[in-house]
Amino acid sequence: MSSSVRVLENTYVDSVKLLAGTRAILATSGIEWGAVLTGTPANRELLIDAGFDPAELSGFGANDLVMAARGRAADEGFQAAEEAMFAGPSSASSFAGPVTRSLDEFADGRPRPNLAVISVAGPYAALEAHKALSAEMDVLLFSDNVPLEDEVALKDRAAALSRFVMGPGAGTALIDGVGLGFANAVRRGKIGVVAAAGTGAQEVMSLIHRAGLGVSQVIGVGGRDLGEAVGGRMTAQAIKALEADEATQVILLVSKPPSPEVAARILNRPGSKALVASLIGLDTPLDVAQHVMVTTDLESGVEAAVAAAGGRFEPASAELVESVDAVALSIDDARSTIRGLFSGGTMCFEALTLLAEQGLSVHSNTPLRPELSLDEAGPDSHICLDLGEEEYTRGRPHPMIDPEARAELIVRESTFPETAVVVIDVVLGYGSHPDPAGQLAPACAEVTEITGGPQVIAYVLGTDEDPQRLTDQRRKLEEAGCIVAPTNARAALAAAAISLRRPEVAGFRRGT
Repeated sequence: MSSSVRVLENTYVDSVKLLAGTRAILATSGIEWGAVLTGTPANRELLIDAGFDPAELSGFGANDLVMAARGRAADEGFQAAEEAMFAGPSSASSFAGPVTRSLDEFADGRPRPNLAVISVAGPYAALEAHKALSAEMDVLLFSDNVPLEDEVALKDRAAALSRFVMGPGAGTALIDGVGLGFANAVRRGKIGVVAAAGTGAQEVMSLIHRAGLGVSQVIGVGGRDLGEAVGGRMTAQAIKALEADEATQVILLVSKPPSPEVAARILNRPGSKALVASLIGLDTPLDVAQHVMVTTDLESGVEAAVAAAGGRFEPASAELVESVDAVALSIDDARSTIRGLFSGGTMCFEALTLLAEQGLSVHSNTPLRPELSLDEAGPDSHICLDLGEEEYTRGRPHPMIDPEARAELIVRESTFPETAVVVIDVVLGYGSHPDPAGQLAPACAEVTEITGGPQVIAYVLGTDEDPQRLTDQRRKLEEAGCIVAPTNARAALAAAAISLRRPEVAGFRRGT
């Protein structure tokens, strides 16, 4: 298969547009592999690892934009990428009208924005965020690899200015009805969300919408905010802002396990509005104020928040138990292990914690304990992978954007004689692949057609308002023979039910 490289000299786009360009290449018929990236030495090595001839990769530098593709339609793919990144088939300089190239260019009388989305490389992100704060803007800091001391300094300054720094690594927010990053299309409503977990924010906003309610704001604070070093600086500020927001009646906080001391300090403050803290996998009792309720998975958190807002949310667990019961006996007795293949990091973490609650030791590239690393896994070990981590995205796009690699893994993991169930999440919304279920369904069908073979449990995160449409995506997976769970938590419990041959586990409810 022929390969091709096109270089746009002295051209920069942020990581969001890099992802859009990559997706456009991959969506082009006749493309086997493609990517858009900056011309750094590290990315040159990525292209060599992906099979490109080093001789093709000598004519660019770190300030250049590189488009690379393997396939018979490389030129068409590059054209599509440029249109996706630049809204026209040429370089960034061809934009019609004035183009803002830095945060210093708002002194010419044009309307001043009040929020900046920053996704430059980590070492440069803090400087740009400080510029945005100086320009009286809130910041969504999409960038990863921002030094911890820079995060603390930024958030201290933002708090002093009554501004927000959402992030670093904040991939999702919804501010005044406008989705930022990987957001879902949801109705406005009276539940305000504060999230230190990207796909966790997407999960709860989507489930709230599916319960018939809506969200007032979704404020991402970055995965480290509730850690001891950052001390919940933005979480506290976000809760305070939602307390003062007339449109917000209930506050839902979403996080992986926080520092117990930080969480207790924040959750023991007085407040006038119901606050539900969904702290995934929390195993330490917290001293909290009377208006606060703590849950340890996202489904329970949404259920409590929706109830506090006067609604009702009940996942269809009874139907799921029936589906599990119908397939569990058809799987060969020798098959008992779980293989989880997740595109959402929070989805993977929640699955790990729920499977552990059912007594299952699950190995992972993001393990709950060091002894559960992949290095310690054997052929009969349960394994859940966060495929969005760097070791799986090196040289290729995130699995939310490019499902191809995960389709291959679905088939591969089903070939092991120990595998009883393969669990997948499918994340919809802006920025995700336009038809992820359509890309994964053939692989799922190949697995579910194996006599006595493993079952595929799928969860689709999203709404019918999303571009991909939840109903359509669920239907494609159901037609491929998958059991489609109503929440990510239910998908994990269904997997445990099949592994343990105990269908009732799929309907497990805390307190029952």
